[in-house]
Parts: sequence; structure tokens; C-alpha cells
Amino acid sequence: MKISVGLVLFHAWPVLLLPPCAPFFAPTDARPSSFPKGLPDPGEDLFAAACREFQEETGFHPHSEPTAYHALGSAKQTKKIVHAWAFELPEDAEWSPEDLVSNTFELEWPPKSGKRTSFPEVDRGAFFDLATARVRAVQGQVPLLERALAAFP
Repeated sequence: MKISVGLVLFHAWPVLLLPPCAPFFAPTDARPSSFPKGLPDPGEDLFAAACREFQEETGFHPHSEPTAYHALGSAKQTKKIVHAWAFELPEDAEWSPEDLVSNTFELEWPPKSGKRTSFPEVDRGAFFDLATARVRAVQGQVPLLERALAAFP
């Protein structure tokens, strides 16, 4: 089973979620969203991978102090186990989802065309209150959001 890692960012309890991105998904709010997360490299520390993935997907460099995070443990999604840590956006941070800058990846698109195209890993994000996040999030991640709420009431 695959392992995925991520950081749950919240700010006075809206939580950051990112909807699935093109080219595989049309821009819509109908699909479940996720907090920033991704796959660790072989042998990579899971927490370090979560911080790296967060920065790659948002352009925001999270805290460098591990003590600023609360380990949320893991939760099972359909085809992977997700490990997560939560942190609160510092009051002096000047970042919002509108500032999101994601890394890109290259893919043959359209399929079997021989043409390589670059796509952003993430194209947008938004803060949601917990009640909305419970509905909008990938259901396998909801237990992690609940644990974050318990850690940072």
C-alpha cells in the first residue's frame, strides 16, 4: 500500500484544502479536496517529506521548527495510508491561498500524442471552516482534520 504525507494548515480554524487539478480533473468544486500532501522519496523522513510537499504545492515555506507541528498520526484512504502533521499559520505570516504558487510536472498530453506539456501540481486552494471541510475533504482525511481540531481547539 502506498504511503502519502502532508501538512494540515489552519488559521483560526479555517483549514486549507486544494482541489484536484488539470489535466486529469476539470476545474470544479464537485470533487473532494485534500490538504497539501504527496509521496515521500525512498528513505526520506516522513515529516521532512510532508514539509517539502507542502512547499512544492503551495510555494509557502512552513515553520522550520518541528515543535510548531502536532503529529496527527495516520489515516487510511482507498489506496494509501496518509500520515499528517498540523500547524497554525503564524499571525505575522503574509500568505493566503491567492498567493499559491505550485511546482509543475511534465506529462504526455493528450495521451498518445507524443506531445509533452507542463502542468501545475496545484492550481488553486481555499480556507474552509471545519464543517465545510468535513464535506469537501477526501473522506479518508476527515479523521486527520478531527485530530487537528482536538490538538488546536
